[in-house]
Amino acid sequence: MNYLLYKIIDNAFNLLQIMIIIRVVLSWVPHDPYNQLIQLLYQITDVILKPIREVLPLQSMGIDFSPVVAFFLLGFVKKFLLIAV
Repeated sequence: MNYLLYKIIDNAFNLLQIMIIIRVVLSWVPHDPYNQLIQLLYQITDVILKPIREVLPLQSMGIDFSPVVAFFLLGFVKKFLLIAV
């Protein structure tokens, strides 16, 4: 049971981190924002990124650091949960 829970937590957090990386890459290339998959990606990642954007100061230089912060926070929470399991 512990191994199953370990793998579920590990894979869920890995999937979230991959989704954030995909969102960052999509911000660099032209894409259709009305595509259903892209809208789903934005809806899922916005749950993580919006609170971080509210805490971080405005991006005065045009660089959004919220994905970087989210990536590290997800990694920290994942390690903490995996140690607890």
